[in-house]
Amino acid sequence: MPVFLNSLNSNFENDFETLLSAKREDSVDVDLSVREIIGAVKERGDKALIDYTQKFDGINLTSDQLRFTKSELKEQSVKVTDKDRNALELAAARIEAYHKKQLPDDAFWTDECGVELGWRWSPVATAGLYVPGGLASYPSSVLMNAIPAKVAGVKRLAITVPTPDNKINPLVLLAAQLSGVDEIYRVGGAQAIAALAYGTKTIKPVDKITGPGNAFVAAAKRQVFGKVGIDMIAGPSEILVVADKTSRPDWIALDLLSQAEHDPNAQSILITDSDSVAQAVKECIEKNLKSLSRNEIAGQSWSDNGAIIKVPDFNKAAELSNRIAPEHLELCVADPESLAKKISNAGAIFLGHWTPEAVSDYVTGPNHVLPTARSARFSSGLSVMDFLKRTTLAKVSREALLKIGPSAVTLAESEGLECHGLSISERMKSNSEKF
Repeated sequence: MPVFLNSLNSNFENDFETLLSAKREDSVDVDLSVREIIGAVKERGDKALIDYTQKFDGINLTSDQLRFTKSELKEQSVKVTDKDRNALELAAARIEAYHKKQLPDDAFWTDECGVELGWRWSPVATAGLYVPGGLASYPSSVLMNAIPAKVAGVKRLAITVPTPDNKINPLVLLAAQLSGVDEIYRVGGAQAIAALAYGTKTIKPVDKITGPGNAFVAAAKRQVFGKVGIDMIAGPSEILVVADKTSRPDWIALDLLSQAEHDPNAQSILITDSDSVAQAVKECIEKNLKSLSRNEIAGQSWSDNGAIIKVPDFNKAAELSNRIAPEHLELCVADPESLAKKISNAGAIFLGHWTPEAVSDYVTGPNHVLPTARSARFSSGLSVMDFLKRTTLAKVSREALLKIGPSAVTLAESEGLECHGLSISERMKSNSEKF
């Protein structure tokens, strides 16, 4: 059964800490296996990819079949209905428009000492996107990962997507094409991450890898980090809904279940100041679980990880929300804007009764790749910035060096770095701008 907590109870703090610290991810030790897979791909390249694809996905490929051809992509794209294509195109356009607003400006100025300073932004040259296959094959995630990369200016974007038993999702391939993806490979698992990081004869290495995956993919991303950049290590999905008496309990129940249906390890939490809302939401969830197509998954998630928390007011709700630091935060209250001002830790905030989290999974525009497991305390969701690098610029004239150089020499000497100081002081001895 889900947990029921009341912030006014004497044992609340202990119970709340237990909720926060509960481990929801599968504790599978895959590091050794992943290390072996990465080593095999580094050593045997395409041959290792082919062997692992046969072993894990049940299909036999040759090196020239690892990449989808243009004719294969065209063949799969025509399988997509007009309705689905139109929906994907709408989503892609909105995601692109939103992420274009994130592009930062270069800057360059002269300060009071005459030093010219600034920065400039440039995209990573190449990026790789991992797309899960099977039940977790989501075209929306392709859009959310690939479009920001292309908006940032990434020149080469490669996608790896497993096709277990040769089952191909045409929507995923179409989403990749709508996003401007350059290369699509039918490989998955830790071996795909290794190929993107180290390269093979067929798959050239990239500079950064993004995208979700299972425990093997997550472990592989951890192990290749440093060789390449990564976005984040995503955990099970989660949602926190803050609701008052103006909310619709039947809507709230569906919002909570929208995350529960992802994964048995997902978490759905309701915070409310109303006993009647809490009871009504609970009853609506129980009713919906009888008919949902994914009722076993959603039911286990709600039973094992769900929670309803009663609070006396929404100042307390904001405090608890900031401690939870949820991936998704819905504010289904009469004045969501005022409450949102009190929130500092959340991956994404959804304001008001007409903004279910699910609509932003697809078409509002903001990215749905968000920090989980309380990491919203110190990190942000995927954005254009994940595919950009900031390079600082500085230009010092002789006059400016005479003003600021002595302090630099002093600091260099205090650190015992003689040549640091000499590289500055020798320039200061010059009587002209000429060398």
